Amino acid sequence: MGSILASTSVLIVGYQAGVSVTTSDGTSVSLPVDSATRGGTAGATDSGTALSGDATTGTTTDSSTQAPVASGPADGTYTGSSIGTRFGNVQVAVTISSGSISEVTALQLTDEDGRSIQISNRAAPILRSEVLDSQSAQVSNVSGATYTTEAYLASVQSALDLAGA
Repeated sequence: MGSILASTSVLIVGYQAGVSVTTSDGTSVSLPVDSATRGGTAGATDSGTALSGDATTGTTTDSSTQAPVASGPADGTYTGSSIGTRFGNVQVAVTISSGSISEVTALQLTDEDGRSIQISNRAAPILRSEVLDSQSAQVSNVSGATYTTEAYLASVQSALDLAGA
């Protein structure tokens, strides 16, 4: 029972006074502990370096040494890989705006023969619409255009990978 009271006193004092920590570069930082962090972690910013830590032990982690957290796809136009099929190559460009897919442009579609061109011309607008609606390359196959669909979606995915999506 005595250790529970001592721990409670430490938490109350820590809550009122904050926690002083030393970063990995030797800088001392005072971290206020607010109601959202009373349960054990504290966070602050010191010269642009985010810190997190445990208010009960005073340990911190300097986020400048941690991997950055991805914030989503970067705006811009990304050209996907050219994907070869038995009927020709397929390649698309994906435009990202405000973190969403805003446009998909077919740069190259299957063109081995007249039938391949017909199939591509029919499938490409459907695939474009489906990718825009789903905001991903995870869409259904266009019936009768399996090779074109698979290559189109693979190119879309490679463009999204370049964008960091």
